[in-house]
Amino acid sequence: MIRTLIASAFQTGYLSVESEGLLLQVLATRCYDSDDLKALTTLYEAIRIGKIKREACSSNLMELPVLNKSH
Repeated sequence: MIRTLIASAFQTGYLSVESEGLLLQVLATRCYDSDDLKALTTLYEAIRIGKIKREACSSNLMELPVLNKSH
């Protein structure tokens, strides 16, 4: 699901409030793998350089989780 949400952001050029919320929910469940974290890193970089815009008013981005060896 993480990669689908990120792919949508790259297609539209925007990370919607809803997608960002869903990303947070998925991350909270800890149901992700190293490929998901790589995609998130790519998304963060795209947001940082302005390739993707965030709809959210806050300038605070969610923190990237550290992948545990158990995943």
